[in-house]
Amino acid sequence: MDDTWAWTPPVDAGIGPGQDLSLEISWCVAPSAFAPLTSAAPLAVVLIHGFGACKEHWRHTLPALGAHLPTYAIDLVGFGDSSQPRARLADEQSDHHSMHYGFDLWGAQVAAFCREIVGRPVLLVGNSIGGVVALRAAQLLNADAGPSPCCGLVLIDCAQRLMDDKQLSRQPAWMAWIRPLLKAMVRQRWLSTALFRNAARPALIRQVLRQAYPSGAHVDEELVELLYRPSRRPGAAEAFRGFINLFNDHLAPDLLAQLDLPVHLIWGEADPWEPVAEARAWAGRFPCIRSLQILPGVGHCPHDEAPEQVNPLLLAIAEQTSRTQQAPNQQAPDQQAT
Repeated sequence: MDDTWAWTPPVDAGIGPGQDLSLEISWCVAPSAFAPLTSAAPLAVVLIHGFGACKEHWRHTLPALGAHLPTYAIDLVGFGDSSQPRARLADEQSDHHSMHYGFDLWGAQVAAFCREIVGRPVLLVGNSIGGVVALRAAQLLNADAGPSPCCGLVLIDCAQRLMDDKQLSRQPAWMAWIRPLLKAMVRQRWLSTALFRNAARPALIRQVLRQAYPSGAHVDEELVELLYRPSRRPGAAEAFRGFINLFNDHLAPDLLAQLDLPVHLIWGEADPWEPVAEARAWAGRFPCIRSLQILPGVGHCPHDEAPEQVNPLLLAIAEQTSRTQQAPNQQAPDQQAT
């Protein structure tokens, strides 16, 4: 079931003082034959897509999880069918029609969605940048949960955001020389729009999908269309401009270091953009990470490329989280798998 929700971001989440910008947020909940049971369920799952994707990217996850517990998917601001306001960079003048895209905005959006729409404890599941959004949303819900505390997270090939300024020490030395020029160029709206229009073509989308899904499984016309359709909306290039100019924003390790909630990692071993070595490093570094499941031969979007492997993992984590939620004094067993 698809629906929309009107949301006004707080001043510290993308809008300036005095702004009152109402956004239309698109979301869906899995239809379930077990509505009388799930309406009383102690836990709901909220699915958060990655960059350039949308709620429909969870096409194989929603029905599988929705048959067992309430499961929602949401379009982040700038993507899918949600509002796509004009992008304002951090040093640009604020006005009533623009906003600063970033993880504070998206995290506040997901946290408000949980409080106002879901209205019960949640397990947040994020793919790629959706993983960073989930971490920021969990942080905000920890501070002000209302009826919807976050009980755990699943990060699926979480974005490492290597172009962030704080990651400069991990980049080749020559990157420090070209970085000022790169920043000056990509902030130009004419250039970011041209780059977006070039990328948002079915042929190029198929080419990128061949990299992201190394097995080729589930790369079909439905997938190409669900990614291409939102890119044809008039404001689609604005979210692209906002995102490619995020050079100083939240990083997953910084958020993980502050988190006191169970986190589970699911990672495609053949991910071309987010190396699995980083997932292993996180699992050994952060006490909040309770399990790491590595899927051989799978790429950046395991939930869509290999749903027959990912859905049982998500259901097991949801059931474990639900049991812990019902019996908070009972310690759930941790697992570590590679």
